[in-house]
Amino acid sequence: MSAGSIILSEFLGTMVLLLFGCGVVANVLLTRTNADGDTASWVLITFGWGFGVFAGASIADASGGAINPAVTLASAIAGGTPWSQVPWYFIGQFLGAFVGAVLAWLVYKLQFDAGEDNSGTLNIFSTNPPIKKPVWNLVTEAIGTFALVLFLLVAPYGDSPAIYAAAAAVVMGIGQTLGGPTGYAINPARDLGPRIAYAVLPIRGKGRPDWGYSWVPVVGPLIGAALAALVAAVAPVAAG
Repeated sequence: MSAGSIILSEFLGTMVLLLFGCGVVANVLLTRTNADGDTASWVLITFGWGFGVFAGASIADASGGAINPAVTLASAIAGGTPWSQVPWYFIGQFLGAFVGAVLAWLVYKLQFDAGEDNSGTLNIFSTNPPIKKPVWNLVTEAIGTFALVLFLLVAPYGDSPAIYAAAAAVVMGIGQTLGGPTGYAINPARDLGPRIAYAVLPIRGKGRPDWGYSWVPVVGPLIGAALAALVAAVAPVAAG
């Protein structure tokens, strides 16, 4: 594929992922929505992100449906993605994440405007651990991403589109089992792109983007993905 095709494919897929993901969190956390005080729950959030993964990866099928720099890195290490194409994937993914977050804000702009206190709305866009210990938060993100990427590398789906539905289910499972400590970014673009969007969007009374923590959900997933690629390389030998 050409650089432009890769960028466009990954941009569109990641954009839809973040539109769904930021949208479901906004639906839960903002007041005066149909989910406010009713179906607002962690389960709803994990399902929303799962559906976002399925839709986004399916849209980005032409470029392999990575929609995640950690997945792209692991694929490059494993020999599936040429290193020369990695920058194009990253550009599409980070730009798509930024635009997807902006689209989610547009959908919920009236709710943002009606909110009496928007100081906690960073949680709609990016992750924020209840207990902020960067080293341990890094470990959590690395482990969650390791589980996801290892599945993607060794699951017996090949190039079948069924892998997208399976990946969505795994992401939902990670959210419901490992997501509590950090909010399970498990995707550098998913966190950094929307965090930048939050910093520049005109949200009245918003809080700070917390740049001091922003490196954790970027570095942690990349570490986890690299480790998963290394393990997947020897997994068949071990299994045999």
